[in-house]
Amino acid sequence: MTPFLLVLSSPSGGGKTTIARRLLASRKDIGYSVSATTRAMRPGEVNGRDYWFLSEEEFEAKVMAGEFLEHASYHGRRYGTLRTEVERHFAAGRHVVLDIEVNGARQVRRQMSGAVLVFVIPPTGAALVERLAARRTEDRAALEGRLAIATDELAVAGEYDYVVVNEELERAVQDVAGILEAESRRVCRQDDLESRTERLRREVADAVRRL
Repeated sequence: MTPFLLVLSSPSGGGKTTIARRLLASRKDIGYSVSATTRAMRPGEVNGRDYWFLSEEEFEAKVMAGEFLEHASYHGRRYGTLRTEVERHFAAGRHVVLDIEVNGARQVRRQMSGAVLVFVIPPTGAALVERLAARRTEDRAALEGRLAIATDELAVAGEYDYVVVNEELERAVQDVAGILEAESRRVCRQDDLESRTERLRREVADAVRRL
């Protein structure tokens, strides 16, 4: 089987990061690509686990060196997926989950045609506002800025391969896991399909001769 990228996007507060972490905790066949960012580290976060925290200068140097699979600015900060993160998991035979925003997902689509894009949406607009407000990590102006971006992102959900409604977290995780299972079985991802079907043909022919 050929490993592939599973891209999760959602408006801020939509739940994509939590879903990704639940999948990682329950499956051994996927790896998480830790994104790089120029935003400040929040209390409790760990460099290399939550994000690779870079300065503006470090980030730009990696952009110029072609080290990002995708990168974008979001709410005044830069985020990106390092190619080395993805290649490390592919080399180990694991699918890779990317937790990225809309512009980054578009770049992945252009560069990797086999990527699977999933957009996670909240059940209602009020639920999204409540989730963001409950974080209490930003002032009102910053919150309103995030919500303005969220309305723009929701408008492009149709560009994705799948949409999952995150009303109940465990159900949303199951839905994304189902997408992962189905996409793993695509003919184009079965490296040994030709040899397997040829072996089955021979076995059928042998069984017929023994009738």
